[in-house]
Order: sequence, then structure tokens, then C-alpha cells
Amino acid sequence: MSGAYGEVQLLAGQFRIALTERLSLIAVKDGYFWAQNNGVMSNVLNDGWADITAGLKYNLYRDTETGTLLSLGGTYEIPLGDRRALQAIGNGEFHLFSSFAQRLLDGNAHYMTTVGWRLPAESGVQTESIHWSNHLDLRVTKTLYAVTEVVWWHWLDEANAGLPVGVGGHDAFNLPFTNVEGNDLVTQSVGAKYKPNGCFEAGLAYEFPISDFQDVLDYRIQADLIFRY
Repeated sequence: MSGAYGEVQLLAGQFRIALTERLSLIAVKDGYFWAQNNGVMSNVLNDGWADITAGLKYNLYRDTETGTLLSLGGTYEIPLGDRRALQAIGNGEFHLFSSFAQRLLDGNAHYMTTVGWRLPAESGVQTESIHWSNHLDLRVTKTLYAVTEVVWWHWLDEANAGLPVGVGGHDAFNLPFTNVEGNDLVTQSVGAKYKPNGCFEAGLAYEFPISDFQDVLDYRIQADLIFRY
């Protein structure tokens, strides 16, 4: 992630384990930050471990014939990271979300939309926000998909005390700053996914803001590897 406040790299793992046919245990944002600062946060943001986030996801509806899926979930961000990496702020954060996915064009395309609410455990210590993401992928060869996503973020509340920087931290952070309430950030990602089989996929995407407000993001390059068993 690169922005006016510096550059940050995050290496993280996500785990999803099926407990039943409908219920899964999920863990996200479990990793380490590397910071290269050249902005106003150069004396604040440093290398360190990220908070640990874990929760549950439940499939309310699943139809394998039509490729339709509706799910509901929630996670808690446990403040166990390093303060020098702007983690472990307050008593953590709850994230409630719902997702809908639909297979299109006989399986050659997929659409997924997700709405979520980030709610700090301590009101006023971190920001409160909602987000809405829309994902579309289209098969271009037998194993390669073109991918695009558009995500809208809206900040409902800000920290009661802190620097009047006016940024919330996008999705990697939840910063204790003021002048955040009412901000809107819209980003777009473009990239590709390589899926040789149902057990493995690799992806690469470039994300950039398309709204006037950029929060902490000038651009972001995302690479991922997914293994399924």
C-alpha cells in the first residue's frame, strides 16, 4: 500500500475451516507489516505484527445448480499486534458482514457483493465505518480470469481525540484520528486470477482510488495464493 503518509507492505495469511456444511471458522489479517515512511506518520508507523482477526461465517443459502450463495458473518479483531505498527489500539474492533455471490454465463463469470460494518469495541477510540464491495470476474482462457472490483467506504464516526489528520486507515488500519466522519472513499481494482484446478489459484491486482478523497491510499498491489482442501 502506498499513499501520502508512506508505504506499507503486509504479508498475511487467511484461514477458513469448515465446522459444518454451513458454518466456517475464519481468520484474516494475521501477519506482519513493513513500513517505509516519508509522510506525516514517519515517526508513528513502524514495522510490527498485525492484530489477529477471527470469527465465524454462516451460509444462509447455497444452491450448487444455480451457483447462488448468501452468507452472513462476523469477526473480532483482537488487539494483539504491535503499537509501533499502529495496531492494538483500544479494545479491538468488530466486523459484521453479509455476502451474495452468483455464477454467470454457465460458470464463465462470477459476481459477488459484500456489505460490512466496522464497529470499534471502544466508541471514540477508533473510527466506525461501513463498506460495500462489488467483484466481477470473467474467464478469458481455460485457466485465466480477468478480475475487477469496486469498493465504497464511508466513515460514520471518528475518534474523539487524536491528530486531526482526516484519514481512517482504509482496510489495513483503524486509526485514532479526527476529521474522519463523513469521508467517502471509492477504489477500483483490476487484475487477473490463474486457476488451474479447484485446489489452487493465484492472483495479482492493482487497486487505486477513483474518488477525490483518497484516505491513505495512492495505490496498492495485491498478490495472493489460495490453497483449498
